[in-house]
Amino acid sequence: MSQSQALMLLQTQCGVTADGAFGPGTFKAASQHLGLTKDRAAHFFAQTYHESGGFLALSENLNYSAQGLLGTFPSHFNSGNAAAYARQPEKIANHVYANRNGNGDEASGDGWKFRGRGCIQLTGKANYQAFSVYANRPDVMTNPDIVSTELAFESAMFFFQHNGIWAIADQGVNTATITAVTKRVNGGTIGLADRIAKTEQFAAWA
Repeated sequence: MSQSQALMLLQTQCGVTADGAFGPGTFKAASQHLGLTKDRAAHFFAQTYHESGGFLALSENLNYSAQGLLGTFPSHFNSGNAAAYARQPEKIANHVYANRNGNGDEASGDGWKFRGRGCIQLTGKANYQAFSVYANRPDVMTNPDIVSTELAFESAMFFFQHNGIWAIADQGVNTATITAVTKRVNGGTIGLADRIAKTEQFAAWA
């Protein structure tokens, strides 16, 4: 199953045409399927759409050049070691994510196994374990790739629940609330204009 099929799978579950296009029909059906109020749905789908590049980028891309590693992970790479990791995503993930978020050391392979996946990227063994319990899906731990396909949206629902975002979304669709939701999702306000536009657009579809 390719990454882009996550939306098509959700559409199938919702009983709408599985064409991979996110329009008003899919929004309404998916909102009902996931049990979301109009406000929660508008915030949820706007944020997940933005974070995943239109539900297409559902697995972390770690294919960095040496220069990219120096700019993105300056605490992990320097001019002496960056070249040895460049363009080796698995090796990069195991180095950068070692001994974090429940992961083992670099040799454990946990960094790559539990790299970012889903509409809002779930990262780290401890977070995968928590999501596994939340979703009652123990297979998440043995086959984490399903977080980028079958469970891409459910993992994002877990993120909203785990980070207290639903209560913020319940405050309505307005700039202040969208900004507050964005800060909780992003850690800042990167892409805020697009997130506002998408939230307002999806709210109008409701």
